[in-house]
Amino acid sequence: MTDESRAEIPPSIGVFDSGLGGLSVLRALREQLPGVPLLYLADSAHAPYGDRSTEFLTERSLAIGGYLMQQGARLLVVACNTATTQAVAALRARWPELPIVGVEPGVKPAAAATRNGRIGVLATTATVRSERFKHLVNSYAAGHQVIAQACPGLVELIERGELDSPALRELVERYCEPLRQAEVDTVVLGCTHYPFIRPLFQQALGSEVLIVDTEGAIARQAARLWPASAPEAPAGTLRLSTTGSVDLLARFAAACLGWHDVTVGQAKP
Repeated sequence: MTDESRAEIPPSIGVFDSGLGGLSVLRALREQLPGVPLLYLADSAHAPYGDRSTEFLTERSLAIGGYLMQQGARLLVVACNTATTQAVAALRARWPELPIVGVEPGVKPAAAATRNGRIGVLATTATVRSERFKHLVNSYAAGHQVIAQACPGLVELIERGELDSPALRELVERYCEPLRQAEVDTVVLGCTHYPFIRPLFQQALGSEVLIVDTEGAIARQAARLWPASAPEAPAGTLRLSTTGSVDLLARFAAACLGWHDVTVGQAKP
């Protein structure tokens, strides 16, 4: 794509995730910035990211970032905790002039909200093991007890649209049990897929446990970075794309978000 043709594309906020989970962030962005064009890419052909190597995640993130910029993105939201912990530094090094918003588990707000000093974190294996997550805990939750629970298998079921299956409920129950045993009073959802099954987590943890997620904070940060002079689109243009099944993405967006009239296409970054 030439610089001239690229300039003709309306500027947008580019958002990507390993799959469908980042739609929870996209929903918050659409509410916060209703007039801003949004472009979303689900890398479902390579999901889940949770057990991938840093090298793989960096390669995919750079490829997707370049693709979204070619499609008009002037601000990038990495709507994936795993990709943020493993690859956001490489993205910022590659495009230092591009505003980039990453997603991190809400350890800081959880530490401020806890009443008994015991915090649970539900996340992917890669996020729990990452140095970035350890830094978050050391920086914001020193003196608190943090129980980090890796949740392999959850993303795969959510990606298949299984949001209330017996298999999903069994995994939710299994991963919440250590947090109940530790008597946490605050739990962080450390994966953007997990808000879609928040009611199941709440049921398994108990109504008295506060659940923390970060979509609203991410949207507010993007709003601060988006230039006020950027042209708006009527009713806000929304384009969804995926490296996996177009039909699955369209069904998920319609069933979970009520988005029945959005453009959904195939992407090959």
